[in-house]
Amino acid sequence: MSVIIEKNQRLRADIIKFLYYKKSLSLTDLSKLTKKSLPLVTSVVNNLINEGYITEQGLAPSTGGRRASMYLLNPDHNKYIIAVAMDQLITRLTIYDLSRKVVLPIQYLELEMSQSPDDVDLLIKFIKASIKKSKLDLKDIIGIGIGMPGFVNAEQGINSSYLFVKDGSTLRDYLSEHTALPVSFDNDSSLIALAELNFGKAMNLKDVMVVNIGWGTGLGMIVNGQLYRGSKGYAGEFSHIPLSNTNNLCSCGKRGCLEVDTSLVVMTQKAEKAIAEGAETSMVELFKDKSKQTRDHFLDAVVAQDPLAISILSKAAFQLGKGLSTLMHILNPECIVLSGRGAKAGKMLLPAIQQAINEFCIPRIADLTTIKLSTLTDEAELLAAASLMVENSLFD
Repeated sequence: MSVIIEKNQRLRADIIKFLYYKKSLSLTDLSKLTKKSLPLVTSVVNNLINEGYITEQGLAPSTGGRRASMYLLNPDHNKYIIAVAMDQLITRLTIYDLSRKVVLPIQYLELEMSQSPDDVDLLIKFIKASIKKSKLDLKDIIGIGIGMPGFVNAEQGINSSYLFVKDGSTLRDYLSEHTALPVSFDNDSSLIALAELNFGKAMNLKDVMVVNIGWGTGLGMIVNGQLYRGSKGYAGEFSHIPLSNTNNLCSCGKRGCLEVDTSLVVMTQKAEKAIAEGAETSMVELFKDKSKQTRDHFLDAVVAQDPLAISILSKAAFQLGKGLSTLMHILNPECIVLSGRGAKAGKMLLPAIQQAINEFCIPRIADLTTIKLSTLTDEAELLAAASLMVENSLFD
């Protein structure tokens, strides 16, 4: 491939990417974002219109001069992205079109992630079944973006914690070969940080810590407007800072990790123990409903302001705030975003986290950091998984 052709392909992909994130842009906007000349951008946009990727929306609001034409990705263009969000217990899948409209409702797979190579084949079977259910043509699917827990090296296409492959190939190559589609994946907390950067509370900010409150406790770091991965892609293992008040064994094999106090799994276990000891709580009845995970029932109880659920959450949130105080001293972020599944707890998280920050963080630093609650919550990882394919596809 010649250098000129490669550059043109990259430019068309960048134009599609910026329209995916920004929804609607003018030719001048696209020229500034891509740092390419207006005539070149105009030529590429016209080609993308002819291919059906882009459509003209109309004219921008008047600012006193000539109104610019606005462009957006064509919602009727038959191109789709499979988004997969995995945690240690449940795998979710949906399919978006390029306007971020859901074309297949969320599908669920109960997959308790282990070190068994069978997990990969179960995931592939689930993806294939979902594609079949969608009735989409494989040629119209751009690819599969996946968010997953564990020590993920996205560049090499491996996960050192889960989803081991039998034949010695990389996980990315194995998934791509057996689904017949391009595959990109990344750590779930890193993806949630990207979702907040592109669609949520971290938009237009430079230095942000995004906390993934889920079955585990994760962290994605935005530094100078970019996701910070570290030298090998393993940055952000916040949950394994040894700040626990207990000697409980963590899933990583070490003791004293923050996660053994702050994950939703641990919070739910504490609720179940309290119920077994005779505590009066709405969770007694909620936990009898087996149509949902007990961890989801716990969050529902928090939202409904069940006293026991809030008490358990507050103790975990205080420990979380203690850990965040440590990181605030190191990174001095302008903002902390509380995201992931646990962000559903909303404002109930804030008092205990703020109390810990007041107690453990230098006021000069704490006063410069705002704390925001995500509005993406459950959808954050799915949106970011889809954007992985937008970032990595050339749309040829």
